[in-house]
Amino acid sequence: MLTNIYVDGFNLYYGALKGSPYRWLDLNRLCSLLLPRFTINRIKYFTARVRARSDDPGQPGRQEIYFRALRTLPNVEIIFGHFLTNVVSMPLAGCEPGNQKYVSVIKTEEKGSDVNLATHLLYDGFKGNFQSAVLITNDSDLLEPIKVIRSEMNAHIGILNPHAAPSRALIKHASFIKQIRRGVLSASQFPSQLRDDKGVFHKPPAW
Repeated sequence: MLTNIYVDGFNLYYGALKGSPYRWLDLNRLCSLLLPRFTINRIKYFTARVRARSDDPGQPGRQEIYFRALRTLPNVEIIFGHFLTNVVSMPLAGCEPGNQKYVSVIKTEEKGSDVNLATHLLYDGFKGNFQSAVLITNDSDLLEPIKVIRSEMNAHIGILNPHAAPSRALIKHASFIKQIRRGVLSASQFPSQLRDDKGVFHKPPAW
């Protein structure tokens, strides 16, 4: 079946990649290994650009190099959301009853990716741009567009789960769920050196 892949970038990162040696991930290779009976059409990767932090000022640069690697794959499209940062007051843990104290913290939220993913999934489905769809996520917030695609189109829709346990809500409505395990992540890495129309570039050494 002609299949579109919709990647929840931060769900994938925090579920399977953070702190691992597998962040230099070739999404097309990953999907081909996990879905050998499917014909991969488009891979849409939903993410946001990170900002430098005092403890990791090089993070944005590494992310941009990874985007460059993804753009060497002709069937991959990157769709960006954004980060929203606010200072908010939060209750301090461990305070005695009646003596609650509060602290100001910097709260950063990734905004837009879920809505963007749901919008592209529904648009592509109703335009007939795929015969089946597969989401890389474990986010139950995406349950409603999955239900709409299955009920209105009677389409085959699967989940590649990057987390240790799949969402119970998604299990009930997906055509199938497969776990993304370390072995397939290890087998799905880009070469350390890549080339694009700007020249040769390399996997970030910190990865």
